[in-house]
Amino acid sequence: MPDQKAAIEIGLNAVIVAVSSGMPQIVEVNDPEGKEPDSLPFGPFDPLHHRTFEIGLRTWVEEQTALRLGYIEQLYTFGDRGRHRHMGDAGPHMVSVGYLALTRQTPDSETMLARHHSAWRSWYDYFPWEDWRDGRPALLDADLLPALQEWSREAPPKDTPARALSRPERLRLAFGNDPSAWDEERTLDRYELLYEAGLVPEALRDGRPAARNRDILPAFGRPMRFDHRRVLATAISRLRAKLKYRPVVFELMPATFTLTDLQTSVEAISGRHLHKQNFRRLVENANLVEPTGATSTATGGRPAALFRFRHEILTERPALGLRVGGR
Repeated sequence: MPDQKAAIEIGLNAVIVAVSSGMPQIVEVNDPEGKEPDSLPFGPFDPLHHRTFEIGLRTWVEEQTALRLGYIEQLYTFGDRGRHRHMGDAGPHMVSVGYLALTRQTPDSETMLARHHSAWRSWYDYFPWEDWRDGRPALLDADLLPALQEWSREAPPKDTPARALSRPERLRLAFGNDPSAWDEERTLDRYELLYEAGLVPEALRDGRPAARNRDILPAFGRPMRFDHRRVLATAISRLRAKLKYRPVVFELMPATFTLTDLQTSVEAISGRHLHKQNFRRLVENANLVEPTGATSTATGGRPAALFRFRHEILTERPALGLRVGGR
């Protein structure tokens, strides 16, 4: 009997991020019949027409969204068995290359997205415990941490792979002992703990024993298809870290902006409220922006100075970010 080799297809998933109205927005794809959760935009890699993954990604994103992507970064290759398969499915195994892509919303993007059953949605709909701009989220102490603490006290199943850290230690590192210890870059660690503990619908769908043993699953964020919430968590962690050493935030800004606009965008991504004067000193010391000499009256109040990104900084020094947050 000849050897049977599994067919493999390569797809490209994109976490497309913009900031609008003070919220970090991603492009999500919804099920027209309303039977499946949201998913991330997805397109096949066509090696006959696309020389590289990135060219393929930019091509189908522009076709489906009317968005021109700025900064793009490959996140990870997600190829675990079962990602896109169902019981009895004999189709090709899908390997997906995940990307973080930054852009700015355009006036016609919503119309174009709607044609492809897509829309902009705040990423905090999927991870509500990650938004600390108005203080510590009540969800953490009311429901999420008690559920995780109960799980951390349980003995792991005998077939659980050995880990260097215990459950309580992993919980402490991911969520911190107090608000000052919160590390905004650990978004992925926190989601993976929730998944392992069986506290998200994705764990139940994937047959995790911890989820099957629960009578009721708590409403910890909006679920996504396949492992797309894990891909999104990976992108959030990466972008929050990137803010601190690369000027990626300016990919989300218009050509000219006020310092308040810039602060709002940084806060939206990091999930942290920043002291106004401290932020302005940080921006000034980083030498990332320069005044244009113009002002804006968009807020209806006192005219605010307009700034632009100093592109020359890219050749002046290697560390170009804004060191905000817990690290």
